[in-house]
Amino acid sequence: MHYRTLGRTGIQVSPYALGAMMFGAMGNPDHDDSIRIIHKALDAGINLIDTADVYSLGESEEIVGKALKGRRDDVVLATKFANPMGDAPNRRGASRRWIIAEVEHSLRRLQTDYIDLYQYHRPDTETDIEETLSALSDLVHSGKVRTIGTSKLPAIDIVEAQWIAERRGFERFRSEQPPYSILNRGIERDVLPVAERYGMGTIVWSPLAQGLLTGRVRKGQQSNLRRSGHYYAHLRDERRIDIVEQLIPLADEAGMSLTHMAMAFAIAHPGVTAALLGPRTMEQLDDLLAGAEVVLSDEILDRIDEIVPPGTDVGQLDMAYNPPAVVKPALRRRPIDERTAA
Repeated sequence: MHYRTLGRTGIQVSPYALGAMMFGAMGNPDHDDSIRIIHKALDAGINLIDTADVYSLGESEEIVGKALKGRRDDVVLATKFANPMGDAPNRRGASRRWIIAEVEHSLRRLQTDYIDLYQYHRPDTETDIEETLSALSDLVHSGKVRTIGTSKLPAIDIVEAQWIAERRGFERFRSEQPPYSILNRGIERDVLPVAERYGMGTIVWSPLAQGLLTGRVRKGQQSNLRRSGHYYAHLRDERRIDIVEQLIPLADEAGMSLTHMAMAFAIAHPGVTAALLGPRTMEQLDDLLAGAEVVLSDEILDRIDEIVPPGTDVGQLDMAYNPPAVVKPALRRRPIDERTAA
């Protein structure tokens, strides 16, 4: 497997990375089976494993920790913080208080004394970014963390964090982890160019659009993927399904599966360092690895551009981040008395 440099860190990572969200109660509760999947990925040349404290509330980290016994030094290990780890109000976010406490919890679960890439999982608008960068810098200086990154951070916030780090002498964010797929190309407009400008690596998640780009959800057909619940609403978005129906014959014409075409698309962009695989079973991993050498021609990429123009999103993933300015009506509507006066 060929390797790429994670931004300007000098760290070499595989273009396919193993996402561990499906290991544990959220996906595959069989620890031994999950460990076998991890080992298979490592044997195939994948050297970047990405997990998070919130995945199955720590169980994913525990599984990864067990799987890496005897193999830790050859793995670039990434995990994340900031999402709620319980009902208590201070067991979440990006405050110094929580970061310093939670990194110790992750180190214990992962059975390691250092984390290669510690990532700010989701923007915390209640905490000053200087507070966050200060705490993360201390972790880097202590040796518990090698480098730091972000996930789902809007381009404007990436720029602000870079300027604050330079002005205050803090460690800089060295990577970003945004959603990216044929169906969600919005980051091509701003996040990817900004990340490249600041020398940040980009590890993209959901290159298969949370299952839609496997071709298992078809127009007019029922699928067990089209479940109810927050994380599956996008699977019932007819706009996205209509696009999938246009992509399937293109993949067939190119002599590859839709899954392999989608993965090859994700790592074809020069701003993308790696794309996360999220297998729940060994069969899923085997299928993904079978397409690791697929390279898309310019003709195929041009055809994809015709179906989904560069820089555009078709709908939105349910797990994507929306800033408060979009989510909270009070931040995008003048008070009624001001509107009346106008």
